Amino acid sequence: MPADTSPYDALLLVSFGGPEGPDDVLPFLENVTRGRNVPRERLEEVGHHYMRFGGVSPINAQNRELIAALERELAEHGIDLPVYFGNRNWHPLLPDTVAQMTREGVRRALCFVTSAFSSYSGCRQYRENLFVAQREVGPEAPELPRLRMLFNHPGFIEANADRLRAALAESSGRPHVAFTAHSIPIAMAERCAYQAQLAESARLVAGAAGVDEYAVAFQSRSGPPHVPWLEPDVLDHLRGLHARGVGDVVVAPFGFLSDHVEVLYDLDVEAAELAAELGLGFVRAETPGTHPRFVAAIRELIQERLDPAAPRPTAGRLPANPDSCVPDCCRPGTGRPSPWEEAVAAA
Repeated sequence: MPADTSPYDALLLVSFGGPEGPDDVLPFLENVTRGRNVPRERLEEVGHHYMRFGGVSPINAQNRELIAALERELAEHGIDLPVYFGNRNWHPLLPDTVAQMTREGVRRALCFVTSAFSSYSGCRQYRENLFVAQREVGPEAPELPRLRMLFNHPGFIEANADRLRAALAESSGRPHVAFTAHSIPIAMAERCAYQAQLAESARLVAGAAGVDEYAVAFQSRSGPPHVPWLEPDVLDHLRGLHARGVGDVVVAPFGFLSDHVEVLYDLDVEAAELAAELGLGFVRAETPGTHPRFVAAIRELIQERLDPAAPRPTAGRLPANPDSCVPDCCRPGTGRPSPWEEAVAAA
């Protein structure tokens, strides 16, 4: 692939979004599930997860903290890029942010997607939403190429390993480590490198933290029960550990970048309550958040795009994720049209 030497004049942090008050919860969930015919009772059921935390997801606040840390990191390394923030499902929404960038004269912005692993929901869907936002804004909208996924970037591995070591220090004995990531439909997993990247990242984090006994489990599945998703579910994994006589477990949600509601509810509530019921010692590791090595990793991803001669740090056996995806990568596998396909069809 030829080196990309075009100038960039901004950074856009792209995330999922989350409600910031009780009145936001159902409208937010309607945005997330639009076009999928999800029954309202299911939305209300999931809404109770958010209401347990006052109707507020911490994800927006955590992303603002990450942006502040990134701005300091960029300034310390002489990188003069304003940082913008846009969400797929709640304010600040991507079309509004892209419109603001256009008004302020941004022509080409690198995008950091708050996901470390390749999949439809973790990468392609974000790119499709960026495309739709550009179409809404019009021909003057900036170009929005993304940074590569950082599942095997040394900084991402080191930040997760540091979080894991801290959790291990809180546990007794030699606990089993359960790495968790968001489950996705098997049909979707078959069309992307998600499982291979998770396995490699878990291997690297475990090795860096000195862990021998570990497994990858999944959480946060949704959708109809008859549709197969990646397993084992973390709750089933905990039951299996108990049946084997394991006494202590550390759960490390390495598939997530911040401690948002899915981490807080699925692990700190559901998994912790089940562990207590089973008599398992339970400690949950933190996500990378604003860990200095993680923030530095994002800055290094930016530097490698600004300077074609800059190194492209990569750990482990798998190659670095490409800067540009092939057209058919990470297809949803659901048979329904994607937002990108719907926009093209309507053009």
